[in-house]
Amino acid sequence: MIESNKTAREIFHEVMANPQRVPFGFGEKAILVNVDFQKAYTRTDLFKTAYETDPRQIEYVNTLAKAFRALNWPVVWTHVAYMESGEDAGVWGTRTNTEDSLQNIKVGSVRSELDDRLELDRAQDVFINKRMASVFFETNLQSLMVWHKVDTVIITGGSTSGCVRASVVESLSRGYRTIVPMECVADKHESYHFANLTDMVLKYADVMKVEDVLSWLKSQQS
Repeated sequence: MIESNKTAREIFHEVMANPQRVPFGFGEKAILVNVDFQKAYTRTDLFKTAYETDPRQIEYVNTLAKAFRALNWPVVWTHVAYMESGEDAGVWGTRTNTEDSLQNIKVGSVRSELDDRLELDRAQDVFINKRMASVFFETNLQSLMVWHKVDTVIITGGSTSGCVRASVVESLSRGYRTIVPMECVADKHESYHFANLTDMVLKYADVMKVEDVLSWLKSQQS
């Protein structure tokens, strides 16, 4: 094991600056998967479970979603919410039992609601209630992707170290080119955030600036 006194942020930027880092690249058609932009995780003024990394995160995600809709490409929003008993959280919901605990994000609660700052298209976008970390686990996302014939998955949301990472790993495992716009993911602590971005860019995904993703989307409109 290599020992280092560098911060996770410093290591991430070193990896991103490495010219030998070979990207997976974009494919021919993408899907935008926005992970858990719900108030339990975005409203730092209301809930202690919430977090913010880049203050423009939601603005960037709204711009991405608009670009996807212009191409008539699928836009997906996920959130976690559980039945009153919390049993559909399974063992994941057994470590604590407070008002802030995962299994106590109930269907229809304020904590389960998507952030009001999101520019949603209720007629065109797809909304998925997931129960576990990965957006693929026991949801209809895979069949949606097959229907739309996508080969590229662009993932935003939170947390970087949790549901985003789990979704990225499974996306690659299912054979998809996977892209993470770095300004569009967030976590509770910078160490978790940057350590997981580093691991993803080295193994599972292309981590890049959102402006580069938007440039690619714009090029698809011609």
